[in-house]
Amino acid sequence: MSDPTPSAHAAVRGEPEIQRRDLLLAGGVTAAATGVVAPGAAKAQEGSQVPPPARQPRAPAGGKSPWGYDTWKQATPQPVSIRPGEAPLPERPRAYTDIKSYHAHVYFDEDTSQKAALLRRLVSERFVVELGDWNLTPRGPHVTPSFYFGFTNDLLHVILPWLQLNSLGLTILLHPNTDDPRSDHLYYTAWINRSQPVNGYGMKKPGEGEPPVELIYPNTKPFLPIET
Repeated sequence: MSDPTPSAHAAVRGEPEIQRRDLLLAGGVTAAATGVVAPGAAKAQEGSQVPPPARQPRAPAGGKSPWGYDTWKQATPQPVSIRPGEAPLPERPRAYTDIKSYHAHVYFDEDTSQKAALLRRLVSERFVVELGDWNLTPRGPHVTPSFYFGFTNDLLHVILPWLQLNSLGLTILLHPNTDDPRSDHLYYTAWINRSQPVNGYGMKKPGEGEPPVELIYPNTKPFLPIET
């Protein structure tokens, strides 16, 4: 019998390689179908398993929930208002002359306090304003460290663009002072750069015997001209 042709030899030699390739290609499908996982893949799965959750410490004997065990029976009525003091829709616009002065609140944190300190100095050197305290903790409706300065209406056309150009990237709340402090801080605002939350929940209109609008008492002594 004569030997097979070279092409026949190549075909015979190629069959195991073809079978091996087909097995490798089908391995993922077969493993998924049969649950058989290659040893290397099994080790990888073992390493990626999520550990069990930590156990809660055992509650002491006789311990009780501070809320009691009937909270599920509590009624869930709607609050009278989640925005106390909010006025209804107006019948006509407010007069711009209701604005008696302005406040600028400059917010900062541990990363931006040097910028805020510089801005505070620049303001006091150039403007006749009422400069408030340097507050390292939240104060009033302001939820982060801040300082403020108040100024009269005749300075608005200068201070607003000056702050826009010299904010140093800080968040600044500019609001008017009217007889409605809550709206002043929430609805009548102008923000320089990004805005941030203001907690106006407890803010109310001045009570009887209180000044209807917060007054400005300038306390700075500027000695540098304003850049023009």
